[in-house]
Amino acid sequence: MALELRHLRYLLAVADHGNFTRAAEELHISQPTLSQQIKQLERTLGTQLLDRTGRTVRLTDAGQAYAHHARGALRDLAAAERAVHDVQDLSRGQLRLAVTPTFTAYLVGPLTAELHARHPGVTLTVRETSQDRIEAGLLTDDFDLGIAFQGPHLPGVTATELFTETLTLVTGTGHPTADQPGPLPVRDLAERQLALLSGDFATRGHIDGYFAQHRVSPRIAVEANSVQALTEVVQRTPLATVLPEAVTHDHPRLARIPLDPPLPTRTVTLLRRADAYRSAATRAFTELTHALVRTRGYPTAS
Repeated sequence: MALELRHLRYLLAVADHGNFTRAAEELHISQPTLSQQIKQLERTLGTQLLDRTGRTVRLTDAGQAYAHHARGALRDLAAAERAVHDVQDLSRGQLRLAVTPTFTAYLVGPLTAELHARHPGVTLTVRETSQDRIEAGLLTDDFDLGIAFQGPHLPGVTATELFTETLTLVTGTGHPTADQPGPLPVRDLAERQLALLSGDFATRGHIDGYFAQHRVSPRIAVEANSVQALTEVVQRTPLATVLPEAVTHDHPRLARIPLDPPLPTRTVTLLRRADAYRSAATRAFTELTHALVRTRGYPTAS
């Protein structure tokens, strides 16, 4: 039997699902056909790739080794196809961007507007997800670029510094502390009611660590899993929140109140896979991202 790409996809589908039935459904083929194709692949290679004896189907040691190279082959083939269709004049193209959630509130909009204004033929796909999933997705070629924070990165992921993000207390412009003449002492937040991001946000961990360091325990009246929800809450209630300072730049009904001592800053980075093919769209987006950061005056990392 001549080995074909579908055999690789079939094997990986079974490995990912641990089940022939679900894999067949995903592949839109019958289960007997899928089973037959896998057996043909095993005969061709002269070794067993799947252990079918347990409740779930698992890769054998040989299967794990083969699947590792199969994933790499399919990833490289997909990159090769994109390279063939890459249009250097950017009259068309595609870019897959992943960002951690808070950037959706203040960075994705301006970046999208700039990209569309300069290169309207480029299709942008944006995925909001956690940093660990962004890095894993870059390595598996699910994303072209990611925007997240500086820190220990997975081997094979390259990070380029963009700017320094500052967190600050944010209120509605009618809030009693909105006209605070200077930084607000953090101790003044003791027992105050706040609206904060939920605990599954890395930003919330950053905030909680700051409060714990300064032995302040505000009362959390509202938790939300979106920045947009928090901005709506603080505009319409006496509650305050803690968000990136840049969120307030395009919101005239939001006021930022620096805290004393200030919250620790974070370095924002542009992530990509080190050995990934850099399409014309990827290069153009990288350039306009750096240009937009300069234009909007975001502080750069020192």
